[in-house]
Amino acid sequence: MSEQVASMSHQELLDRIEAKTVKIGVVGLGYVGLPLAEVFCRAGLQVTGFDVDPKKAESVLAGKTYIEDLSDEQIKAQVDSGRLHATTDFDGLAEMDAILICVPTPLRKTLDPDISYVVAVAKEIGKRLRPGQLIVLESTTYPGTTDEVVKPLLEESGHRVGEEIYLAFSPERVDPSNPTYKTENTPKVVGGATDACCRAAEALYSAAIPQVHVVTSCRAAEMVKLLENTFRMINIGLVNEIAQMCEKLELDVWEVVDAAATKPFGFMPFYPGPGLGGHCIPIDPHYLSWKLKSLNFFARFIELASEINRGMPAYVVGKVAQLLNGESKAIRGSKILVVGVAYKSNTSDTRESPAIDVMKLLAEQGAVLSYHDRFVDKMMLDGVEYRGLPLDGPTVDSHDLVLILTNHPDVDYQVLADRNALVFDTRNATRDLAKGSDRIIKL
Repeated sequence: MSEQVASMSHQELLDRIEAKTVKIGVVGLGYVGLPLAEVFCRAGLQVTGFDVDPKKAESVLAGKTYIEDLSDEQIKAQVDSGRLHATTDFDGLAEMDAILICVPTPLRKTLDPDISYVVAVAKEIGKRLRPGQLIVLESTTYPGTTDEVVKPLLEESGHRVGEEIYLAFSPERVDPSNPTYKTENTPKVVGGATDACCRAAEALYSAAIPQVHVVTSCRAAEMVKLLENTFRMINIGLVNEIAQMCEKLELDVWEVVDAAATKPFGFMPFYPGPGLGGHCIPIDPHYLSWKLKSLNFFARFIELASEINRGMPAYVVGKVAQLLNGESKAIRGSKILVVGVAYKSNTSDTRESPAIDVMKLLAEQGAVLSYHDRFVDKMMLDGVEYRGLPLDGPTVDSHDLVLILTNHPDVDYQVLADRNALVFDTRNATRDLAKGSDRIIKL
């Protein structure tokens, strides 16, 4: 294809973005893709969501949300306006001017990246590619994925990246249930395979998101995401180890962190807990570690922090055993009430929750488990269904120990003090109640 035609194709794409006549396809309607689609629609652009799960497509078309950060009213407004559509028919990708890939990239049990969803989507797009289309990968992955995996798959169509089609990487930065920072007000990082690719991606995101930060390559953009979450993972690992040090020194780790946080420079507070949860922090750094191993480089900080964080559920169970021993009881047969099973506060999502890891270890040692979580009505644990109990006097009285693993807001912890319950608080949820009490023990 001639430079003149490529230039015209690129300019036409930019013109459609500026005129807001560009058609956007979002592949993967999960906690990243659906909010992103809604933000583009709210900015006045046309979006079609693609997903292999017909229930998600049907829900969107019915104006119903399954994402906690979105309301039914938000989805319905965009569907009724005609700006938002959803489908399981991937043939519609051929009609899109820009395609954003927002599919999962989990880890295998061996801690190797599983990019099979990205590969599958890239192949589906490749079957339907036409000149002028922009493809952006948002799924978190290791540096080099966009250039080394996605680009060759797209170019099997015969269209050259940077000349006829455009390819970029823009890491998702979603923090579910964050009341302040949403998709629309979190700066977007963009890196393109070529300068033309980058300009197209920058223009697209700028149409809906006020602040777009451009980096020089897809690899740099991929590395940005991994740095962000590796930073958090390592610092959480550090403070989890500090918590264990404080136990040995008979210090309150929460008091120490709070005091250190008064320093107005050079310190950022991180807090200990029963382990790492969520879809990013426990997983993303291992993409980087895996990639560096192929280059004969051992990511020591990542591996050490991961070892500490992975050991926290067992550490918590060990503390539970000590507390029960002090009551002349063993874990086996003891009734333990877990307070909070979601992976973070203010959400119902239990996937990758450290609370689940702790509960499994307790169950293996014969504990009789119950739970309270005002966001989670029921849950499955090793094939057994559990239903949430109220956090009231009779419930507390019927258990040998209360274990706080997630600190949801608006939970009445006062009942624990009123009933003189034996409590192990891994989240400092009982900050005020624990003062002067020898029955409420904090991590």
